[in-house]
Amino acid sequence: MIVKKISLAVTTLFSITMFAQQSSAELSKEIKSEVKLSYLDSIKSTFKKDDLATKVDSLWMNELVSLDIYDDLTKDIQTINKDVTVDEELPTELLKERLAAMNAKSPFEIEYNQGLENVIKSFLKNRRKSFSRLMALSEYYFPIFEETFAKEKVPLEIKYLAVVESALNPKAVSKMGATGLWQFMYGTGKQYALKIDSYIDERSDPLKATAACSDYMAKMFNIFNDWELVLASYNSGPGNVTKAIRRSGGKTGYWDIRNYLPKETQGYVPAFYATMYLFEYHKEHGINPERAVVKNFETDTVAIKNEMSFKQIADLLDMPQSQLQLLNPSYKLNVVPAYHGEQNFLRLPKDKIAAFVSNEDKIYAYVKHEADFKTIPTRLAAKIAPKGRPLKDTKSLEVSKDIEFYKVKKGDNLGSIADKYNVNISDLKKWNNLKSNAVALGKTLKIKSDIDSSAKAVKEPKTLPAVEKNTGEAIASAEDNDKVSIQTVEYVVAAGDNLGSIAKKFGTTIADLKELNDLTSNNIGLGKTLVVSKMVTEIQEPVSTAIASVNPAVDSFKKKSASAKSLGEDYYVKKGDSLYSISKKYPGVTISDIKKWNGIKDEDIKPGMKLKING
Repeated sequence: MIVKKISLAVTTLFSITMFAQQSSAELSKEIKSEVKLSYLDSIKSTFKKDDLATKVDSLWMNELVSLDIYDDLTKDIQTINKDVTVDEELPTELLKERLAAMNAKSPFEIEYNQGLENVIKSFLKNRRKSFSRLMALSEYYFPIFEETFAKEKVPLEIKYLAVVESALNPKAVSKMGATGLWQFMYGTGKQYALKIDSYIDERSDPLKATAACSDYMAKMFNIFNDWELVLASYNSGPGNVTKAIRRSGGKTGYWDIRNYLPKETQGYVPAFYATMYLFEYHKEHGINPERAVVKNFETDTVAIKNEMSFKQIADLLDMPQSQLQLLNPSYKLNVVPAYHGEQNFLRLPKDKIAAFVSNEDKIYAYVKHEADFKTIPTRLAAKIAPKGRPLKDTKSLEVSKDIEFYKVKKGDNLGSIADKYNVNISDLKKWNNLKSNAVALGKTLKIKSDIDSSAKAVKEPKTLPAVEKNTGEAIASAEDNDKVSIQTVEYVVAAGDNLGSIAKKFGTTIADLKELNDLTSNNIGLGKTLVVSKMVTEIQEPVSTAIASVNPAVDSFKKKSASAKSLGEDYYVKKGDSLYSISKKYPGVTISDIKKWNGIKDEDIKPGMKLKING
């Protein structure tokens, strides 16, 4: 009897163990099937990884594309009073010795005068931090300048002129429209064969603009035979220099004709010499250059076969768009165009060049996929998309009559209330007959708890068939897997807004805004809610078996195991953070992941902003 009981107990225990293992396996399988891979992630999962570490400091990249120094230096050069003594500890005799040492190894006639001393001391007093940042930038740009100037036998010291002209910012644009590192006007740029069109402005191309500058300097020296007058002519034009020479009685020295030159040019050459002095003697004045993370010799170019955007490249290669903008400043719209019969090049860090070249076919496949599923206006999508199939189970369409009531508290808004009950703002407004997003403190709102999925236009959008099935595909699923969802993004008009500023903020056009909101004019009222984006995107439902890809070339991209990204936490943005630096805090998380989880279109984040990190 005891033996029978023991046998029965063992059998029962074994059965329970087997059932638990089977249930666990089924649960694991079910969880895995719920993981939805974006097309971008499936592409990147097949990339060949390069072992070289990415050498990008996001804070430094932000400094590179900032126009603050350019604005400050430009203002200084125009407003510094060279006749007012500046109280900065630099003995005059010591300054004379250093200027004489600079003059001995330079083709320029560098001589001491009180005006130059005042400009140097003004820079030392007010612009120490700016020059520390400029010296970091110079590690990237100066080798480009020096190589070009050496070929044309132009003095290498001319490289300091780019600091005065643009603060080493290739995107700098003056009030008069002068553009780039060397501040070429439109006509001058065309004169020196720099391409300027809707996509490209080679005045911002460091290599091509520097070659044009070198050509200009060589020609002007043949005319004036004096490098200081060449600098003056570069700033004010050769005509103003010849006029100053005539008005001075035929004198040809810069300091002799300075008072006859335009006011801005009078401070131009002193600012050039003061910049040269600070770069030469920065150690003696305790100015420590910031370290440049990316240097020119650590980059290379690759020819682009098809048009692609900086966003696509940044997402695929996991690099900030700001770095692409720095390395490729001549592309005005953050797009590398493809011209018939012409080649355009993309400059990348060498480790990213390796990743691009190794995975070129997959990158172009992704770009083609993006082009095929490019966002189209919602009205057009509704017209071209076929009607949804009737659902087999009519019971699932029944809407529960359960209603809850919520009293608005201090700090509440429709968005926070909608999130709390997992409903849409539009539903809240419909249930409570609200015409705007404003809600009064103490108001009682009606909330329906169990809502049909078709009522949730944003969170659970109604799906429409998007892709025609290939008869050769093996699909083992009861329902369609490739569908289209329509999602909207809304914006409440604030004081000072207009259609132009809103369109620029969200990367759209005024015409699209008017079409999306049925506007007949450009007038919009304060507090009006505008739809700024309606997107038709592909969603893939979980399936029990594998589906052959529509594009055989990227069939292998659909395979990736479930990861820890189903777990989530919140991250609050701190001062100095960027998407790149935040992604590095979470192993396995990329910039594109953070943007996707938080609905971020660009890389613009602000301190205090809450980000969802699903991994």
